Amino acid sequence: MALEKFCGFDINKPLFSKFSAFTEDEEDIYAYTGNFVNNTKIMLPPSVNIPELEEMKTDYVDPLHGRMRSVQIQNPALRGSNIKIRLDHGTTTLGFKFQGGVIIAVDSRATGGMFIGSQSVKKVIEINDFLLGTMAGGAADCTYWERVLSKQCRLYELRNHERISVAAASKLLCNMAYQYKGYGLSMGVMIAGWDKKGPRLYYVDDDGRRAPGEVFSVGSGSTYALGVLDNGYRFEMTDEEAQELGRRSIFHATHRDGASGGIIQLYHVKETGWVKISAQDCDTLWDKYQKEKIVLTPIPTRME
Repeated sequence: MALEKFCGFDINKPLFSKFSAFTEDEEDIYAYTGNFVNNTKIMLPPSVNIPELEEMKTDYVDPLHGRMRSVQIQNPALRGSNIKIRLDHGTTTLGFKFQGGVIIAVDSRATGGMFIGSQSVKKVIEINDFLLGTMAGGAADCTYWERVLSKQCRLYELRNHERISVAAASKLLCNMAYQYKGYGLSMGVMIAGWDKKGPRLYYVDDDGRRAPGEVFSVGSGSTYALGVLDNGYRFEMTDEEAQELGRRSIFHATHRDGASGGIIQLYHVKETGWVKISAQDCDTLWDKYQKEKIVLTPIPTRME
């Protein structure tokens, strides 16, 4: 009884009375195993009431409206202090399509504000042999939901006897993220793969936005990576040229962005599936790219 009171269970409620009588009522089954019926939904214990979730949702502001999101701490002891949770994330991930497939390149540094938590985070989630997902934002959110996506893709294969398309996989992730829009998820991921329509690349974020594209870069170092990527990108590149472009783009982003760094991991998605090309410490590439640095000389102009 003490444990029941501590957990907030009221054994006199009709729902608990039926459950304690071991009846095979469908309502009981759904109430206590709802996460099995809809396994893309996080199931909370039926006795737990968390009004903070609704309050967090009202505090949500879409970043497209010009303001950053913030979630206020709902602890009554701190309610008047205006303390806010601001999780500063940092990473650099990129993906682009070319005539030989899709290149995915990422760094491996995990940060929390100014603190570097790890230099060896695997920011590419291998969904199946033909699908890859990247990680930008909250590591826990990206890892959890992309693993859920991996399970859903496997279930699709078992039910339909064929691989899921990249578009359908990205739509599944988009729908799952949209259910929790405004609840504090932090995800900006790319889904890359090869299906019946060839190489495909999609961007999905925690607001439920989803977009196909040829070139994407996500993270705090994305502007630096895009500067290199836009300069050297051609759809007709060879495999070696595309792989070198992805590696070079991530390297220059890690050099300029303090929240990016560590190991540069490079994947190539082909018709036969994805292949991990390399995993190199960005420090070992400094000498190589420094020697290839172009020095621009000013052109003298005639004064009139």
